[in-house]
Amino acid sequence: MTPFGEHLRKLREERNVTQKEMARAIGISPAYLSALEHGKRGLPSWPMQQRIVGFLNIIWDEAEELQRLAKLSDPKVSINTSNLPSQATLTANLFSRNISSLSSADLKDIQIIIENHLASKN
Repeated sequence: MTPFGEHLRKLREERNVTQKEMARAIGISPAYLSALEHGKRGLPSWPMQQRIVGFLNIIWDEAEELQRLAKLSDPKVSINTSNLPSQATLTANLFSRNISSLSSADLKDIQIIIENHLASKN
């Protein structure tokens, strides 16, 4: 599951709407909506995000959060380290090869390290 899919499912369920009802309303198949929620499909297009936001009738803050999560939810990530130090290539490859064996807590720790680093740059 992706952050976008998890949040989308939460918003849909809070409104007591089935996947079938939502899919029909925004013009997609229930299978595609299920794949979005489970992270088995890539990022939804901007127009699709807007249809989702409109259907869910969410306010600006929630809409921005859903769109932020969409940007962070591509399940097929590629990292180009060709112009970076060798340590970047090593780190990217180690992470790629071992991500499935990391626990949720391990992943959260790594996320916090990156977010703290980014926050210190601003």
